[in-house]
Amino acid sequence: MSDNQNTAAKSGARTLEGRVISNKMNKTVTVLIERQVQHGLLGKIIRRSTKLHAQDDLGANEGDLVRIAECRPLSKTKHHRVVEIVTRAAV
Repeated sequence: MSDNQNTAAKSGARTLEGRVISNKMNKTVTVLIERQVQHGLLGKIIRRSTKLHAQDDLGANEGDLVRIAECRPLSKTKHHRVVEIVTRAAV
């Protein structure tokens, strides 16, 4: 199954990095993606965030920085897969 994850990451699937904020579901984590955009009129930098559900076969915990990639829809709200755990959270 790790071959599928690696080929999905190499095949041009969109990858994002974010912080795990919840791992209370079975094999599913909630990842918070933060980005900075510039306000159209004022020009001020604004922080925007998005929460995504991702399939987790690697065992990520809360606070971990993970890389996720798009995949086929796995459930109603889950269409990303955890590709790698970039850094573990300090316990």
